[in-house]
Amino acid sequence: MLARTRLTTTLAALTLALAACGGAADDASSDATDASAPPDAEMPGGDPPGDGAAPGGGASGEVDTGTGAYLLSDGETVDGGTYASVGDDENAIRAEGAITAALAGVTVEKTGGDASSSDASSFYGLNAAVLALDGADLTIDGGTVTATAEGANGVFAYGATITIVDTVIDVSGGNAGGIEVAGGGTLYATDLTVDATVKAAIRSDRGGGTLVVDGGTYRTSGSSGAPAIYSTADISVTDATLTAEDSEAVVVEGLNSVTLNDGDVTGDMDGTYGDSSGENVHNVMLYQSMSGDAEEGTSSFTMTGGTLTSLNGDMFYVTNTDCVITLSGVALTLADGTDLLVVAGNDGARGWGTAGANGGVAEVDLGGQTAVGDITVDEISQLSLSLANGSDYTGAINSDGTAAEALSVAIDGTSTWTLTGDSHVTALTGSLDGVDLNGFSLYVDGEAVTP
Repeated sequence: MLARTRLTTTLAALTLALAACGGAADDASSDATDASAPPDAEMPGGDPPGDGAAPGGGASGEVDTGTGAYLLSDGETVDGGTYASVGDDENAIRAEGAITAALAGVTVEKTGGDASSSDASSFYGLNAAVLALDGADLTIDGGTVTATAEGANGVFAYGATITIVDTVIDVSGGNAGGIEVAGGGTLYATDLTVDATVKAAIRSDRGGGTLVVDGGTYRTSGSSGAPAIYSTADISVTDATLTAEDSEAVVVEGLNSVTLNDGDVTGDMDGTYGDSSGENVHNVMLYQSMSGDAEEGTSSFTMTGGTLTSLNGDMFYVTNTDCVITLSGVALTLADGTDLLVVAGNDGARGWGTAGANGGVAEVDLGGQTAVGDITVDEISQLSLSLANGSDYTGAINSDGTAAEALSVAIDGTSTWTLTGDSHVTALTGSLDGVDLNGFSLYVDGEAVTP
């Protein structure tokens, strides 16, 4: 695996560096003050980051990353000690430029000092507790990172590479999440414990990048804008526990991806399911915000093995984007009275396209997958559903008779579909032997069919 291969090489280098350097660091700043802010994210899937200012906080839109209380030098290894920051727009520890550096068992505290621009804190790592940028290669082994200040993300790779293992990260400041990549950054995380209260535990922002997670526990609480994962990058997670206590579990925006393997994922999005507010309550959302933070294109969610649990709302919600959802061997648990999948437009109030022209286009591929729950596709949306390799789907599709823009189902000879209500599709291909009407009617392009 890429993460483990890189980690092994990096830790070997770290061991040699520790033997050569040794020594402990002293507290790098004055006493901390608590500048935490209450949760400020209300948008399902997390507010698009930003305070209305140009990125970087200025009219020119220049990159603003602020300063660092402690600047790492090339070849430096810091072993133990506490490094803190209470300054505005200041990282507690910063690795910048074409350097290689390491932290071992270090305590990092960003407990004061606000970010002057929420855009810059989200896009560039302004005010983050730990920031690596502009080609730096930083290794973090063990230790803790605590961030309570406004805009203080925990560990941030902006156009740089971070390899981090066995570290505890606790983030509670406004507009801030746990581990993040942006600007093409790369972050390899192994066996972390991450808690965040306002933004995602695992997140990315403008410019994307790559984030590879292996093992660990990632939890969010306190905000409907704090999913366990928010992706505007390529994010893969293996053998980890992901929990969003007040938000959907996963959000993928635009031309980006989330790949999950053998983990346990749970979301409990705040909100009343089925109300008439125009907001959808869900567990996994694929969408395009139109904020400019993610390139438009096909979103991707892939999960193999593990568990995916929704404690409130539909399991999957697709709006204002094209997407591919691929499931294989996942144990799905839906909240009572909710749908397996909703592909639909939205009211446009949040800028997610124009109402009436912002439907979703979804390709859903089930391979060796059992799935239960209804599917709804509205009149401006499309779905192609494939059941293959021994998949079993139980549910109704557009049971109210809604005519989707396009809605096709393909069933191979090893798979089955058991109806739980009258269903309406525009095309049906493959073996009809696997269709069990179960006392209901199946309409294909308006005509009732009999297997």
